[in-house]
Amino acid sequence: MSLKRTLVGIIRSQEGTGDRAKDPQMKTRYYNLSRERAWEEVSSTLKKIPGYKVLHEVPSVGEIILEKKTGFGRTMDITVSIVSVSPVRSAIDIYSASRGSLGDLGANYRNILNLFGSLDKKLAQYKTTST
Repeated sequence: MSLKRTLVGIIRSQEGTGDRAKDPQMKTRYYNLSRERAWEEVSSTLKKIPGYKVLHEVPSVGEIILEKKTGFGRTMDITVSIVSVSPVRSAIDIYSASRGSLGDLGANYRNILNLFGSLDKKLAQYKTTST
């Protein structure tokens, strides 16, 4: 992680992915899977990642709410969104925010990279590079 990310994390306590993200690691991920199939794969993968607790799942909306507690006692709320781009293609975005008013020193950024790393490993054969 870069020094810039740590410095930004002093004042910022949230991070999210999207199509227009400047950091290539924070861009929306696309997979050649139907939304229902992507939901099954993502849901089962997230439940197996240590340190993250699945709080709520809303299949009709395509959202999974996770919680992670840090070693310092802070809690981070994470939302994973699965959106259908076409009948055989899905997009995944992640938003992570820390509870409290102080910055997170890049912890939310690391959470997103960790979750995307696990999902990319599990769904590597379906991953696409363009929108």
